[in-house]
Amino acid sequence: MKILVTGGCGFVGTILTEALLKEGHEIHVFDIMWFGNYLKGHPQLTVTKGDIRNIDSVPMEGMDAVIHLANVANDPCSDLNSKLNWEVNVLATKLLVEKALEYDVHHFIYASSGSVYGYKEETQVTEDLSLVPLSDYNKTKMISERVLLSYANDLLVQIVRPATVCGYSPRMRLDLSVNVLTSQAFNNQRITVFGGNQTRPNIHIRDMVGVYLHFLEKGGAIQGIYNAGFENLSILEIAERASAKIPSEIITSKSNDPRSYRLNSDKLLATGYSQHYTVDDAMEEVITGFRDGKLKDED
Repeated sequence: MKILVTGGCGFVGTILTEALLKEGHEIHVFDIMWFGNYLKGHPQLTVTKGDIRNIDSVPMEGMDAVIHLANVANDPCSDLNSKLNWEVNVLATKLLVEKALEYDVHHFIYASSGSVYGYKEETQVTEDLSLVPLSDYNKTKMISERVLLSYANDLLVQIVRPATVCGYSPRMRLDLSVNVLTSQAFNNQRITVFGGNQTRPNIHIRDMVGVYLHFLEKGGAIQGIYNAGFENLSILEIAERASAKIPSEIITSKSNDPRSYRLNSDKLLATGYSQHYTVDDAMEEVITGFRDGKLKDED
């Protein structure tokens, strides 16, 4: 298949692009490269630097599928510039799906977020529960889902609501809960936990990539919205696991982030996907990354 991957130079996108190439696909990555490009050259890979808001510059001709990862990727970044956040995360998504239809591309996979649920007291958060997004970032993900679903009669729409992703990528992110707490343990032997009782679902980056590959393979057998997360842990539990690997002092303080929810991924598992990697695997990867010098403790 010939596949467009927006955000293919990002944390998940880098690993996903490598996996797609290994599967034999022809990949065109479109990415603004705020954080560089860690992809290795490949005869089946084309990389274009660009802004997805400039829809005319996005390559679409001849594509069989779009995997749309490009976005302003977290709450703090979204809060820096609300207008930019809505333009990139919502407006560009609308323009992208319309361009896909214009060029007869009929398979669209979208990376939403499990955070669209906001604060939930239910022990199992399934796809049919109401969405109560708390931040600008969460709201843009929810609205983008609604935009894409409005085109579901015209093309195959697959929406993934990922848990918090963890593990190693050449384009590393150390702002994610498992990764940052493991980094603190390794580099400081001191872990700062804000709140601690909030429950967050987690998914290893290679399982996240595995889900996208699974959706491509299954095609029209999988439609609509799917949660993707396998380990629901409190922030304090994550810190304790990191401390068990690198003995560390755990310091707790108040948090202004009330998001707490437990993702249920039974709907995804029913399609035949199964978990292969764990939070412990992710922690070991982060520790190894620092020990081997692939990761550095820097701004």
